[in-house]
Amino acid sequence: MIDIRGLTKQYGRRSALQNVDFVVRPGITGLLGPNGSGKSTLIKAILGLVRANSGSGTVLGMQWPKDVRILRDRIGYLPEDDCYILGLQGIESVRLMAQLSGLPGSEALRRAHEVMDFCDIEQERYRNVETYSTGMRQKLKFAQALVHDPDLVILDEPTTGLDPNQREEFLGRIKTLATEFGKTVLLSTHILHDVHQICDDVTVLVNGTVRLHESLQTLEKPTQNGMHVVVVSDVEKLQVELQQQRFLVEQTDVNSLFVHGLLSSDASIVWRSATQCGVIIQKVDQARNSLDKIFMQIAGAD
Repeated sequence: MIDIRGLTKQYGRRSALQNVDFVVRPGITGLLGPNGSGKSTLIKAILGLVRANSGSGTVLGMQWPKDVRILRDRIGYLPEDDCYILGLQGIESVRLMAQLSGLPGSEALRRAHEVMDFCDIEQERYRNVETYSTGMRQKLKFAQALVHDPDLVILDEPTTGLDPNQREEFLGRIKTLATEFGKTVLLSTHILHDVHQICDDVTVLVNGTVRLHESLQTLEKPTQNGMHVVVVSDVEKLQVELQQQRFLVEQTDVNSLFVHGLLSSDASIVWRSATQCGVIIQKVDQARNSLDKIFMQIAGAD
């Protein structure tokens, strides 16, 4: 869906992007990076909102940057900053975006109502946008990005300022776009939880360069078999019990163990051992690499 090579962007003597090769395949790609890493500049360069110093490629099968003005009609964009016109109701704001995308008045209004239903904007759609809370403004920007039914949706920090429940609901809608409506989504964020929840691929950008591009499944594939066990208390009792069964057991936290060589099909061994020594288990998970640790290693390499 996106295949851009050699993208460079400089602001005077400062290099924001340095010879970036950037690929996005169908599904949801998470664009990770610390503040100032160049994520927003990369997005704006793809959209033609900033002019790159060099680079070429394709976006949605069209030539980039040559066809960037035409491409915008097929891309939905949720910017990090607020974007609304004071004095307009929510429904008027979304309808205006539809009309700017070429939909006639009546169809634009119908489509605006449809997409606001999807974004869970109910009677608030008839309030002026300047009265909206942070969560409502994020929903409004989401509706504006979707109203023209784009093939590619680019979301820049969409869950910033949302409470935990709002975040989970928002992520669920993004996932629905990909799985049920076949949209390709580029999710730019610094929140690792969001990427872990819904993304298929991960790209990490640090200091204007791509340091990692891989599928989430591959990244989290464990380097060794084993299971993580979290208990309420008395972790030492369970450790001794499992060691007596000749398992190599490592205490990883106050109430956590890692049982080497144990497969998910063997989880019953852990539960049975806990029952025998009177320990209450909170959670048993198959071993996997931590996206948090991978990101911190890459981001801290400089």
